Amino acid sequence: MSRKRIFRTLLILIIVIGNIGCDQVTKTIVRNNIGEREVISLGKHFLLTKVENTGAFLSLGDSLSEFTRTLLLSALPVLLLALGFYYLVTNKNISKTKLIGFSFVIGGGLGNIFDRIVHGSVTDFMHINFKFFQTGIFNMADVSIVFGVLIAIAATFLSGDGK
Repeated sequence: MSRKRIFRTLLILIIVIGNIGCDQVTKTIVRNNIGEREVISLGKHFLLTKVENTGAFLSLGDSLSEFTRTLLLSALPVLLLALGFYYLVTNKNISKTKLIGFSFVIGGGLGNIFDRIVHGSVTDFMHINFKFFQTGIFNMADVSIVFGVLIAIAATFLSGDGK
């Protein structure tokens, strides 16, 4: 294996593991220190509140059967993230910027899937509320996913060759 490929693989692993680690540390702190639905205000617009989400984004799929939820929210995403990881490691033509973006997405996705498998739900705890803009309750894995997608989109639009 060439040095360049080793460096790319290490970069991917560092970003993925770093994102999973950050996500899991923050969720552990929240699980241990914030009660269910307790609200802690950090300024006017940022709230911490613990919610256990058994569904996906904004609780989608929450009412599905256990088997269907496991298949659609754990097994299928694990397969897709594994394929994405394989693609990043083996594709020599992907730009470093897209590689970083997709690594954030994979790390965030794995952080949430870890919760779903180990805890049976995903711990969400951050909420932003401006009068004109309000988020659902989210976690650091969600931040990683959105940040990674934005990096990949920006890289696509800013590069002239689409790489």
